[in-house]
Amino acid sequence: MAFVSEQENRSLQIRHRKAKIFARLCAAITWASVLLLAVLLYQVCVEGLGWLDWQFLDSFASRFPERAGIKSALVGTMYLIVLIAVFSIPVGISAALYLEEFASKGKMSRLIELNISNLSGVPSIVYGILGLAIFVRFFALERSLISGALTMSLLILPTIIIAGREAIRTVPMSIRYAALSLGATRWQTTWSHVLPAAFPGIMTGVILALSRAIGETAPLIMIGAMSFVAFLPQGLGDSFTALPIQIYNWISRPQQEFHQLAAAGIIVLLLVLLLMNATAIYIRSRTERRMK
Repeated sequence: MAFVSEQENRSLQIRHRKAKIFARLCAAITWASVLLLAVLLYQVCVEGLGWLDWQFLDSFASRFPERAGIKSALVGTMYLIVLIAVFSIPVGISAALYLEEFASKGKMSRLIELNISNLSGVPSIVYGILGLAIFVRFFALERSLISGALTMSLLILPTIIIAGREAIRTVPMSIRYAALSLGATRWQTTWSHVLPAAFPGIMTGVILALSRAIGETAPLIMIGAMSFVAFLPQGLGDSFTALPIQIYNWISRPQQEFHQLAAAGIIVLLLVLLLMNATAIYIRSRTERRMK
């Protein structure tokens, strides 16, 4: 029978004590962050709720605070969300399916996986520079809505691909073997069995990526999104603005009224994010019930 020496017992107690201290430190940092977030949200609500009315939602930007609104920025953000989803979701999910289900596990595949992982950590301003060089200047799309959507699609593609691959990996191999044993082809197995089973996890990653996209300011500034727009975009080639750009414009002004307008814009942006996440939760729960 093995006995624990006194020195080993003391070392084990020290490790346990360090683990408890580290756990309490992590909990303290977490709760401090939550408290700071609550204070910021309280301040935003106090300053912005008084300006949040129908006139604010239905008016264009103005140099006069009492006439200023967020209509063009809100509509521009909605257009961006739709276009980003159209461009990024099919490409991201297709890439995830190919890398997990069809690509051979060779050097090229590992190189692609490494590059995707690295791209997910690149600062957003770099994607803004890339969008300015490729879409605005090389393809001559100018500082338009489609340039912004393509740039933001590049930004979130690595996130969608990584989340999609992780969701696909959670699908049991027995589902694939059962479909293949019944005579289904590789593509039929992937389309009819693997993708529906992984869909809830894929949707979670997609919504998180889209939430990041509509909250980013730096790439839109780089490609030249306008901060003062008194019209609605009528086509993909029109100029546009978005909620982060409008908030940035208001917060940079010296008047206190514009700071309060920025707080109201932050509330609207948070409501859009909450609506998107609620939609994702509903789609995910409905898909999970259907799978069961």
